[in-house]
This record gives sequence, C-alpha cells and structure tokens, in this order.
Amino acid sequence: MTNIIGASYVIGPEGTILEKGGLVYQDDTIRMVGTYEQCLKTFPESPKQFFFQAVLAPGFINAHMHLYGVLAHGLVSPVPLTGFSGFLNDFWWPYIENRIDEELLGPAVQLAALTLLESGVTTVCDVLEAPNMHETGLELEAKILHRLGMRAVLSLEASERISPENGMQCLQANARFIEAHRNDLLISSLLCLHTAITCPESFIQKAISLKKEVDCGLQLHLNESSYEPLWCQAHHGKRTALWYGDIGLLGEDLLAAQCVQLSDKEIATLADHKVRAVHVPLSNCEVGGGIAPIPKLLKTSISVGLGTDGYVNNFFAVMRGAFLIHKGYLEDGSVMPAKTVWALATEEGAKAVYGREARNGSLQKGYLADFQVISVRRIPTLITKDNIWEQVLLFCDPQDVREVCIGGTWVKQGGKLLTGNLGEATKACKKAAGKLWSREMQ
Repeated sequence: MTNIIGASYVIGPEGTILEKGGLVYQDDTIRMVGTYEQCLKTFPESPKQFFFQAVLAPGFINAHMHLYGVLAHGLVSPVPLTGFSGFLNDFWWPYIENRIDEELLGPAVQLAALTLLESGVTTVCDVLEAPNMHETGLELEAKILHRLGMRAVLSLEASERISPENGMQCLQANARFIEAHRNDLLISSLLCLHTAITCPESFIQKAISLKKEVDCGLQLHLNESSYEPLWCQAHHGKRTALWYGDIGLLGEDLLAAQCVQLSDKEIATLADHKVRAVHVPLSNCEVGGGIAPIPKLLKTSISVGLGTDGYVNNFFAVMRGAFLIHKGYLEDGSVMPAKTVWALATEEGAKAVYGREARNGSLQKGYLADFQVISVRRIPTLITKDNIWEQVLLFCDPQDVREVCIGGTWVKQGGKLLTGNLGEATKACKKAAGKLWSREMQ
C-alpha cells in the first residue's frame, strides 16, 4: 500500500525546498516527491498525513561511529597521558578496547543507537574496536540494530597491535560477516583497518587481497592527529596518504575517517583516487587532534560525510560544530554554510558511506523510505526557503524530531521511540559502564 506524508517544507535532492510538499512511499521505497497536492492527486486513495510547522527531511547519516564508545563517556584516565599516542597506548587500548565483551557491548549499542534514532539518524556506519570479540561482536551489534529497525554499516577494526594472529582473526571474522549479511536489507559491512601505526604493509596487503576476494569496500582512520603522518614519514619516508597510494590501498572503495592532519599533497592524492572521507569535528577537538581541512576537501571530488565518532551523539550538536568550528579557525564566516553542512549530514554522507550504491540520504523517487519530520514550532523567528538550513541546524534538537521512518517502518512517532526505551537503555548502560570502570580501577 502507498502512503502519503506531507509537511510545511520538504527538503529534496541537492538542496531543493518544496513548500507544502509531500512524498509517497510504498513498502521500503519512495514512489514520488512533489507538492502535497500533487501527491494527493496522483495517489488519491492512499492514507495521508500532513505535519504543520514542520520540515520533512531525509534521515541523517552518521558516517563514522563507535557504538561502544558511550561506555567511556566521563571516564578519567587512571594514568597520565602524553599526547595522542599516549592516549591510545596507555589508556584507550588497555583500559577500554581490550576489555569490551558481550556484557558491556550490548547495553552500549542499545543506548547509542536509540540516542541516534532520537536525533533523526537513520543510518550509522560503525567501527567496533574490540579485538577480543572477533567471533561475536558484529553479530551482537547486528541483532540489536535489527531489533531497533536501524540501518547500519558494521565493521570490526583489524590491526596487528595485539598480534599478527589477532589481526587476521579480526579480518576474517569481518569477511564472514560480510558474506552472512550480503542480502540483509538493513545491515551491510566493510572491512576495516586501524591506521598505518598498527598495520604494517604486509598486513595491509592481506586486507587488500581479502577485500578483492570478498568484493567489498574498506574503512580506516586517517591522520586523526599529527602523530600518524609524522610516524609514517619517519618509518616510510612519506606521509600516510602518499604511502597508502604507493602500496595500492587508495581507491573509490576506501572510506577514510577523521582526515585531520592532511597536507595539500595528500588531499590531492586522495582526490585523484576518489577516496571518500568523514568529518568528526567534535571528537577531533576532544582529543586535541586539530581542525580537519574540510573546506579544502570540499573543493575536490572527495565525498565527505559527517560523524559523531561515538563522542557527542546529538547529531544537531555535531552539525553545529561543523558549521561553526571552521568559521572561527579560518576567521571566515562564509565557509561551511549551513546548506553544505546539511548535505554532509544527508546525501553526501550517504555517498561517502555507500559510494555509487547509495539509495538513502535524499528524498527522491526510487530511494529508500528513510526520512524524518522535524518540528519547527520552537523556532521564534520566521522560516523561509532561504534560511531554513540555518534555522533547523542551529535551533532544533532531538526533541524536535517528531517522526522517524526507516525503510517504510516507523521507529519514532509523536516524539516517542517505538522500538526501544531510552530510559531503560540508559540504566542498563550505566550499569555496564560501572562494571567497565571497576575493571579499569583494578
């Protein structure tokens, strides 16, 4: 059966705005986008609903996330930290990643995913950094996200930081997960590497071979701080992206998150290979990694998405960060306009995550019925077709997301989540975090 949804404003593909617009969807697919009146005339017998003082928009795409990361929110390192390498070696790896198990992961995924759904995120691209869960972690995440009705790309990060054997176990487990979910309507996957610091060339070549064998893409972290490119320069004679180009890792099937400390030559190399990128502005600030040169990336052919990294998962806050940080850093109020940031959060984010196969992040015929309805009743000034981006991005929050639909199925209606209870999930996650923090103190 076809259904009609209308709103005061509809945000269409490539930034088009329809006043009193609507869309028609059937099962999991959008059949039509136009004015609400056109939708009613074309499908006169369809059930219909119109939302006044609201914006009908594509669901947000969280293009880089660590669902387990909520467990560490507020955790103070028990050891002194010395730079980014110290953060990883002395704290994050031994006290967090190496200790993640099913008892901790399940509650974290449940809460993080519900928080994203509350925020209008319909797709999440997650990296599970739990090397000791290579047999069970991804399937546990998939089971929870299926129950919540959330679309996701799930990966298990692989490296040789523990051992070459563990690195291959993670790669092979990820490959098996890809095959198992080949026809899954909600869940898909990419292979995943950590960084050049933990992945020697011999290991990267194994990942490249496996990627070709399984016929999939690959994601990794790239130059999250100055530590990695300087390390790569010292060990390989050139910066990270340039070295990756030499060994055959770069290509349009590579998704690179962070991309903070990039030289102009690295940006040109990434663009030449049509690598896709993800901007995580608030997380980059939190770890002191720097400000990514996103305005420069956007002047190239690189598709750029937007991610929370598992740090601040209010997607409106992350969009505001992307909108404001670059203006202050570059001392130029014209950079990163709200319309551009919105594109990173939706259609460009989908292109970054899914590449040519993207069928979400935009409201257009033939695309997946992943959309949200955002109330603008709380905004105290007028909304026009020219200022709608700034008004929604700057002055709306998760409580203004009234409806969320994924693949034609409602997961939030009337401001209430339908597939999970945020309060109960918060209690369960607090309990799990308490167990992790107790382990951390031992």
